[in-house]
Parts: sequence; structure tokens; C-alpha cells
Amino acid sequence: MKRQLRALAAAGLLVASSLVAVALGGSASADTQICEQYGSTVIQGRYVVQNNRWGTTAQQCINATNNGFEITTLNGSSPTNGAPTAYPSVFFGCHYTNCSPGTNLPIQVSSISSATSSISYRYVSGATYNASYDIWLDPSPKRDGVNQMEIMIWLNRQGPIQPIGSVVGTTNLAGRTWEVWRGSNGSNNVISYVASSAISSLNFSVLDFINDTRNRGAITNSWYLTSIQAGFEPWQGGAGLAVTSFSANVNGGGQPPTTPPPTTPPPGGGASCAVKYTANSWNNGFTADVQITNTGSSAINGWTLSYSLPGGQTVTNAWNATVSQSGSTVSARNVGHNGSVAPGGTASFGYQGSLSGSYSSPSSFSLNGATCSRS
Repeated sequence: MKRQLRALAAAGLLVASSLVAVALGGSASADTQICEQYGSTVIQGRYVVQNNRWGTTAQQCINATNNGFEITTLNGSSPTNGAPTAYPSVFFGCHYTNCSPGTNLPIQVSSISSATSSISYRYVSGATYNASYDIWLDPSPKRDGVNQMEIMIWLNRQGPIQPIGSVVGTTNLAGRTWEVWRGSNGSNNVISYVASSAISSLNFSVLDFINDTRNRGAITNSWYLTSIQAGFEPWQGGAGLAVTSFSANVNGGGQPPTTPPPTTPPPGGGASCAVKYTANSWNNGFTADVQITNTGSSAINGWTLSYSLPGGQTVTNAWNATVSQSGSTVSARNVGHNGSVAPGGTASFGYQGSLSGSYSSPSSFSLNGATCSRS
């Protein structure tokens, strides 16, 4: 997704980055080798792994695993006063028309109630690279082209490389102190958060970094989060580098300034509904897409869908709804953009879960206290 042009000024050692369009790869199952320049595949039915070898003509191959990817072949090499060879990465969201399955991005910053992520890396010695977590934002809900704001989180830096711009201070986020860099490459602005030492794993709030960037005046709440991605920028060497796990979850719940808050009907508020529940399961996990149809004659303004998950199923993240679980009971509440459902209209959401034992789907659903039929 990200192709960057880097140039180091002799005095300032300025690193420049610039996005250009990425050719899209296909979808495949996990444990798939990708050697195509911009080849990509889907893992967990939710994330996209991409090779993105943009800065060299030499061969680069990655192996997409169920939880991330590993760089298996990397023959390219670039001088440290120039651009990296590539940005192999895994992402959630939309970039250059390539959207991860079921994503709720782009989503307006003011509509985000929480955005969390977990990442684990495996590093190698004797190479020059960074481990970079990218957060992309734009004033419009952009699904293609260059976004105007890039937030980079440098979890590891090896060799004489540095972010774009210059140091503007430090900040404390995710329980750590980060050196903050700020600059522009002419195509987009960049704020980088650089760790003082290598971080091999991090479970953190993406929204904290977005809010810090907003507080610096770089974006506003009306901007859109379009994608989040984690990978490596290698300059020299790097075979064996791996993202060993990646997850991301962005929930709505906040309200855009132009959207009135939904009203919640009283219990048993007369909702007439049908639910279509489509699931995809594997050994220890599953995803579910849920579609609610308003079969009544009046609009539904604000909804909560309740049901019980069979034993051994636990919701881990969701999109297009705020989903909570207590024991086996699940409650899914609308977010700002899908709270109103006209007669005959539909609202959809989805989620991912962990699985222990054999899979089966829920048997009954109620919407605002009223029983729904199955469709």
C-alpha cells in the first residue's frame, strides 16, 4: 500500500515519503507465499497481507500466515541515505481501493468510540530497517489515492535511518515515552512516534495516537480514519522479519456533528424484524455477518439486537456495531450511521470470535425486546 520516496538532506537527514498507487493482488488462504511485486492475500477473513515491493526490482517474497506474515526472501538493498526497498505489511481498512473484508473503515473520527490494536513482531540482527505501524487519515472517506495524514509508530529502528521531518518533543502514550517527529513529504503530512528501544509487542489504543495528532492541530474530528497497518521498511537485509500476530478493532458509538443521536424505543417497542446470520468458522475461530431487516411498517430509530452464543464462542472484535458479551448473552447496539432502519430496510454488522469445540450458530434473536424471525 505505502510506497515511499526517501531522500536524506545532507544537513538535516530528512527522510521523505510519498504514496503512489498500488496494484492489487488477489485473495488466498493463509500460509500463502507471495512474490508478486504488489501481491496480496486475505487472512482470518478480516485482514489483508501485502508484499508491496516498491523500491527495488530485486525479488522479495513473504509468507502469509494465519496471524501475520514473514519475509522469506529479500534480495534488494538500498543505501541508508535513500528510500527503503518495500513496505510488506498487514492492514485493516481501505487503501487504493483494496479494502479488507467486512471493514467499517473509513469512519469519521468523531464517530469512533474505541480503536484498539495488538501487534507482535519478530526481529533479526544484521539488517537495517524499521518496524512501523501506520495510521492513515483524510478529510474525506477516501478508499483510493494518497491520504493527507500519516501517523507512523516506530516500534523498532535499526541502522542510520530516521523519520521524516524533525523532532518536536516527546509524549507519553500506551504507557511509554515517545520521541515525536513532524514533517511533510509534499504529498502528505507525517507525525511519527519513535520508541527509544525496540518493542516486540504492544497492545494499545490507536485512538490515543489519533487524539494526540488531533491535539497538535494536524487533523480535526471531522476527518476519517481510512486504514491501519503494520509491517517493515527494510533498507538492507531483513529476511526473517515477521509480524507474528496482528489484530485491530474500531468501534463506532460517537456521533458525527450532523447526525442526531438515535432514540431507543421502550422494551418490546414494536420492532418487527428478520435476521440473517452468516458465519465462517475454522479450527479455533469464526466470523459472523449479521443482517437485520425491518419487516414492520414504521422506522426503527436506534436498535439493540440480543441473542445467545452457543458454548465455546467468545466475541473478540466487531465492526458496524458496538458488541458486548456477558456469559453467553450478546448485545449488539447500532453505531451512528446505521441506527435508523426504514420499513423494508436493512442494517448490517459483523464480528470475529474465538472458538472452542464445534461451531453452531445462534438459534434466536430479539430486537429492542421483540422476537425476530430468521431469514
